[in-house]
Amino acid sequence: MSSKYSPRGLLISLTAVAFVAGCAGPQSSSQEAINEALSLQTSTSVDEYVLGPTDEIQISVWRNQDLSISVPVRPDGKVSMPLIGDIHATGKTPEELANEIELGLASYIREPQVTVVVKSMGSHEYSDRVRVTGAVNQSISVPHRSGMTVLDLVLSAGGANPFAKLNDSMLYRSVGDKVVAIPVRLDDILSEGDVSTNYRMRPGDILTVPERNF
Repeated sequence: MSSKYSPRGLLISLTAVAFVAGCAGPQSSSQEAINEALSLQTSTSVDEYVLGPTDEIQISVWRNQDLSISVPVRPDGKVSMPLIGDIHATGKTPEELANEIELGLASYIREPQVTVVVKSMGSHEYSDRVRVTGAVNQSISVPHRSGMTVLDLVLSAGGANPFAKLNDSMLYRSVGDKVVAIPVRLDDILSEGDVSTNYRMRPGDILTVPERNF
């Protein structure tokens, strides 16, 4: 993954943010950081797919059907390949793994040509989800879909509850080794039709809707 934040690490960070927010209100990131976060593509969380445990991959060796297999990436990050045994797959792109297999097979067959295709992206099951927490009728964690927006996520959560401080909502997005806090004016979206902060969701995003202080 391109992000260094795991879903668990991001949620722990946001727990601390929520505690501080209860006292001082949520704090947004700098405009420069926000602009960078909003410039990222939202159809996926990675620029190039990186293999991980539980991914199912198809390894095809041209003109060698006996060596072509469909295997899962094991919890130890490896796959077993005929003739060359275990190969570490986690952290590699499919192309990188194919190149490594070609090197291993070169001792056994002439000019091997290998392709690796991802059949099931199990390792991205949680990192490719989006979440909404706080003053909504139901906190949810759902698979990301391309084109999904802030409003889509709030409606999926059953809308905001009567105690929500809608215009203080915050969208948290991982960018490299940091988490960027992006203000979302949810009341403007819902009540005034102002969709300027109805941002498209990116895999791994977390939307928080705070409650009013009484």
